[in-house]
Amino acid sequence: MRVSGLAVALLVALSLTPLHAQQAQPTPSASAPQSVPNDGIRTEATVVVEGEQPGPGMWIVRKDNHDLYILGTLSPLPAKMQWQSAQVDRVLAQAQEVIRAPYAGFKVDVGWFKGMLLLPKLLGARNNPDDKKLQEVVSPASYARWQVLKSRYIGSDSSVEKWRPIFAAQELYGKAMKKQGLDGNNILAPVINKAIETHHPAVTVVKEEIVITDPKPLLKEWSKTTLDDLACFDKTMTQLETDIDAMRARANAWATGDIAGLRALPPAYQWEACSNAISEAGIGKRLGFGDASRKVEAKWMAAAEAALGKNAVTFATLPLNKMLGSHGYLAQLQSKGYTVIAPDE
Repeated sequence: MRVSGLAVALLVALSLTPLHAQQAQPTPSASAPQSVPNDGIRTEATVVVEGEQPGPGMWIVRKDNHDLYILGTLSPLPAKMQWQSAQVDRVLAQAQEVIRAPYAGFKVDVGWFKGMLLLPKLLGARNNPDDKKLQEVVSPASYARWQVLKSRYIGSDSSVEKWRPIFAAQELYGKAMKKQGLDGNNILAPVINKAIETHHPAVTVVKEEIVITDPKPLLKEWSKTTLDDLACFDKTMTQLETDIDAMRARANAWATGDIAGLRALPPAYQWEACSNAISEAGIGKRLGFGDASRKVEAKWMAAAEAALGKNAVTFATLPLNKMLGSHGYLAQLQSKGYTVIAPDE
C-alpha cells in the first residue's frame, strides 16, 4: 500500500489501502456576479467547462535529437470534463519510456487480516487527542469561519467536529470541490494508463517510500500527538473563501489548453502548511518523511537526465506547481543546459 496525499499521508498509510458529451465552449474567463448568499461568502459564477476538452499542450525538454515530453497536471479539474488525449496518445505511441510523477509516501508491510484488526484504531486516530472537539483546539475566530463554511459545504454532519483540524480541513475541501463542479481526483491517470497498455513503453516509477512494518506503536503515538495543523486549517478555509473563482478559472484554462490563461492566473495554493503538519510532527520527522521529499526530487531529475541520454522520445507527467517557477523541475533542467520549449512557443 502506498499513499501520496501529504495531508493525510500518515493516517491513510496505516489503513488497508485507500455519455459522450457535447463539446463545450471554452469559457475560462466567463463570470457573472451573484448576490451574496446568507452565509456571507461571495462566489463568482465562473462557468466550469464540460464535455470533451483538449487539455494543455506539452512542454518539451530537448537534448540533441532526444525529446522529453512533459504534461503539466493540475488539481482540481472540471468534474464533467472528458479529456481528449490525442496528442498524448501520439507521443506515447513513439515513446520508449514513461516517467511517472514522483511521490513520497508510506508503505505499510502488513497483511490484509492484520490491517483489518487495526482499522478501528485507525479510525480513532483521526480524532483529536483526549476526545477534544474542534471548537476546543482552534481559535474562536477560526471556529466561526469553520461554522460558516461547514454549513455551506458539509451541512449538519457533526462527526467531523471530533476530527483533528487537518482532517476536518480535508473533508471541507473535498465537499467544496464537489459542490463547485470540480474534481480533485486524478482523472488523467486512467487515460494515460490505457495508452501505456496499448503502446508498451518502459515505465519508470520514481518514488521514495518509508516502509512501516509495525504500525501499532505509531498508532499509539499518533493518538497522543498534537499536530501543528492550525495553519493548514486556516489556510484551507482562506482558499475556499477567496480562491474558488480562480480555481474554476485555472481548471478551465487547463481543460481548454489556454496556456496564457494559466500563466496569467495566480499560482495554485501550495499545501506546505498541511504537509508540514505531517512531516514536521514527531512521527513524520522520526520516519524521515521530510528527507523523502527531497530524495524523490533528486531521483526524478536523475531519471529525466538518463532518459534524455538514451531515448529518442520520453513521456512524463508533473504537477504544474512543481514543474514551473524559478526553482521548478524545468528551471533545473534548463540550468543544466537542456533546451525547454513551452507549448505556447
